[in-house]
Amino acid sequence: LKLGSIETVRTQEDRPPAQIALGAPRSRPRPAARGHVLLPVRPGPAVALPRRQVGSEEPVGVHDIERVRGGLGIISDVRSSGNAALNKYCEKFDRVPHKRLSENDIEECLKKCSGQEILDIKYAQANIRRFAQLQRDSMKDVEVETQPGVILGHKHIAIKNVGCYVPGGKFPMIASAHMSVLTAKVAGCHRVIGCTAPMPGGEPGRLPGTTIAAMHLAGADEIYLMGGAQAIAAMAYGTETIQPVDFIAGPGNAFVAEAKKQVFGRVGIDLLAGPTETLLLCDDSVDAELATADLLGQAEHGYNTPAILVTTSEKLATETIAKVAEELKNIPTKETAAVSWQDYGEVIVVDNDEEMLEVAEEIAGEHVQVMHRNWDYFKQNLRNYGGLFLGEETNVAYGDKVIGTNHTLPTQTAGRYTGGLWVGKFIKTHTFQHISKEASVEIGDYCSRLSGYENFAGHKEQADVRLRRWKEGYDTKYYSGSANQTLLSRPGA
Repeated sequence: LKLGSIETVRTQEDRPPAQIALGAPRSRPRPAARGHVLLPVRPGPAVALPRRQVGSEEPVGVHDIERVRGGLGIISDVRSSGNAALNKYCEKFDRVPHKRLSENDIEECLKKCSGQEILDIKYAQANIRRFAQLQRDSMKDVEVETQPGVILGHKHIAIKNVGCYVPGGKFPMIASAHMSVLTAKVAGCHRVIGCTAPMPGGEPGRLPGTTIAAMHLAGADEIYLMGGAQAIAAMAYGTETIQPVDFIAGPGNAFVAEAKKQVFGRVGIDLLAGPTETLLLCDDSVDAELATADLLGQAEHGYNTPAILVTTSEKLATETIAKVAEELKNIPTKETAAVSWQDYGEVIVVDNDEEMLEVAEEIAGEHVQVMHRNWDYFKQNLRNYGGLFLGEETNVAYGDKVIGTNHTLPTQTAGRYTGGLWVGKFIKTHTFQHISKEASVEIGDYCSRLSGYENFAGHKEQADVRLRRWKEGYDTKYYSGSANQTLLSRPGA
């Protein structure tokens, strides 16, 4: 059905039927609404835009996912053929072979940045570094005597080699350099490499100067000019000139996300980020101008960006729909914003804050902006989301670019089981133990029996060999000996 078609569905007996505006298929199923009204969104005809190819930075719709998967013979090709394959795909999609940037290249990029650009990048990075350091400081090593003679603990150890993918293309994600490279360096990672695609159009191989400056100022140890799935493969498996990494972080288009999925296991990854999502939770204290700005500010990301308003105010709902339609005539990024709003925009009217919370839990949005008199209610009670933006004074763009929290967040309801990228993603937590001989006898008695219950004779012997040394009169090996304690070794057990 076309967007704006209305279907009446039965809900709870004590509620009237709900009206649901049926739009284009979504990247995730929407649970059945209970007493909500989803107002139709009609911004006008969408602009049909061409999609670029596998290695590009342009967004790719979720309906192209089979084409995405089919196009990723790139991964095995780069794995087996190294630089030859990497350069083949870089030349195909980005017109030039990959390149490790020299000190002179980086210096030229810094020189081309204005003084204001450098100051702005440094301001954002100072905020992000400050918050990442606070997070790192909250992660404490533990070493404690849990019972007499038993010392248990854990250590937080930074991942040694990290690769950071920084999207380029039409919307170069300069901030992703801060969010990944800088955060990894705060975590203490020994080697952090960054990569980004060359600028599209114009002379082939043009360097995205501000992005490279941001990676350098964030502390990248190596910077490569390469993008797309081929860059993910090169970082994961290495080539003749690129040493492989242990972990890959950073957002990208559908091809990059699928590439990260395919190399997972060979390397760790931060998360599988889908299209950007924004969810506004508003009461009648908010006006349509603010709501419109905050919806379209994220809808412009791509052609498949869900932008949803949930409100207790039908007045705000209707005024926002009208205001969005008006604003889409003027916003310079209307080619993407209009398509996302038409295909993925929603406005949902609910009866009360409790119902608003319920809807938000079901959606589990990436960015949840709460502009509400009692925003603390949602701070205290909302469980499923990527990041929270509380009060009309802040907004998602602040988090995306500058305020200090990380902008790489879970999408497609993944906020039900994970948070976003943070300093802890670059850190492994490893446990250790050491005990006294007296404690070994006590623990060993239990371990011998418990291992025997499971028929693990070798595990049992690990305990028994120590009991024979340190427990007087103990003579059991495997299931033989007068001191044998294992039930499964006894007749009739």
